[in-house]
Amino acid sequence: MSFNDEFELLLRARYPLIYIPTLEEERAEVAIAQTAQRLGERAVYIWDFVDGYQGNPNDQGFGRRNPLQALEFVEKIPANAPSIFILRDFHRFLDDISVSRKLKNLARLLKSQPKNIVIVTPQVAIPSDLTEVLTVQEFPLPDVGEIKAEISRLVAATSQSLSDKVLDELVRSCQGLSLERIRRVLARAIAAQGQIQPDDVEMVLEEKRQSIRQTQILDYYPTSERISDIGGLDNLKDWLLRRGGAFTERARQYGLPHPRGLLLVGIQGTGKSLTAKAIAHHWHLPLLRLDVGRLFGGLVGESESRTRQMIQLAEALAPCILWIDEIDKAFAGVESKGDSGTASRVFGTFINWLAEKKSPVFVVATANNIQALPPEMLRKGRFDEIFFVGLPSQAERQAIFELHLGRLRPHNLKNYDLERLAYETPDFSGAEIEQTLIEAMHIGFSQNRDFTTDDILEAASQIVPLARTAQEQIQFLKDWAAAGKARMASRDNRLSSRIQRQLQ
Repeated sequence: MSFNDEFELLLRARYPLIYIPTLEEERAEVAIAQTAQRLGERAVYIWDFVDGYQGNPNDQGFGRRNPLQALEFVEKIPANAPSIFILRDFHRFLDDISVSRKLKNLARLLKSQPKNIVIVTPQVAIPSDLTEVLTVQEFPLPDVGEIKAEISRLVAATSQSLSDKVLDELVRSCQGLSLERIRRVLARAIAAQGQIQPDDVEMVLEEKRQSIRQTQILDYYPTSERISDIGGLDNLKDWLLRRGGAFTERARQYGLPHPRGLLLVGIQGTGKSLTAKAIAHHWHLPLLRLDVGRLFGGLVGESESRTRQMIQLAEALAPCILWIDEIDKAFAGVESKGDSGTASRVFGTFINWLAEKKSPVFVVATANNIQALPPEMLRKGRFDEIFFVGLPSQAERQAIFELHLGRLRPHNLKNYDLERLAYETPDFSGAEIEQTLIEAMHIGFSQNRDFTTDDILEAASQIVPLARTAQEQIQFLKDWAAAGKARMASRDNRLSSRIQRQLQ
């Protein structure tokens, strides 16, 4: 159901107090006015703290710098006159006892009158005593149709024309931005070049990165890693390669649903985060990183609002990869946290979205401690697959050494005994192998020479791998995966020749 349809339903059902959190104040007010007109010319009154009520000359300035008076104005309008009262930034006054009490009184009164108070505000900040009388309605970011209409309008203003392909690419790049940001970045392009050009897509993407950074919830993560940069994890790579075209229109016509996501469980330093980056690069999709801790705010309703904002933004940017690193730490002990149920509500909203989402947002979550994850997270339907990423085998360690040394010393790779290095580093993770090479480089650099196989082995002898310091946790993960709770990400043998050809 669209915003206009849902808002109209609330008006017709006589919901007295409606709360719309959005940064797009102007666009929200236009949508409200359109709905009011559709319902038969309902009068719309707009108030803000600086100018009071605006529009009607008889009411101009009424309630200026007086939020209580702004509410009293509602009763001055005849009881049978259909009206909508838009109050801008009114969340700042809800903690005032007189304002709070007046809103409760009006909530009772307006149930029998065709009047509605609409609070338009940039954030959800509802005191606990008003949660029962205020109805929160989300205002979504512009959809494809709205974005296309706005770009077409701007293009027409420059007396130019764009091909359907360029227009579609611009529309896709603008998804996830507010209408005001779209206007601003395209106006900048027109001011610089006199018209909109195909290469303005990069300017739009930079605006998108800026917009995402300002939410302080998601990070737009640049990726350059390839699947071929991951040593080992053959089964996981094969699974990903088979789904490379699953976001295309051809896949939809074939009847395939959008891939849902992947949970990577395993020991630290085994390449789980690297895999998330490589998936985005291989599938040519934007990578958004979610720090779950940022979802939690101190105000009542703020955490739930941030969760909804995160979901809305990710879906607006779809198709995309949503990377959630160490999800086990975010939701550990969710039922026992002493936060009045906030963590449980955020978790509930998140896992319900995981199960029910239809948008092409591919979620890649990583976890080190499976015991800390709530059982609901592991239920079928949340993710397409759960993979266990264990310590690399000897063949995989040799592949990892080859990858790193091929990058560090591409011309001298043959000087290193890869087979010996792999044999002498049992229980080493990929991250520990990388750290070993860095230490070996320090040894060689300090003696004004290139580092050797012996330097690498000396560095390895000084590192105590995690597998020896966290044996119980690692054994539990291995037993858990062996019991059929997850698919193994690795095979003992090297990559098959078919996969190797696909990675070329």
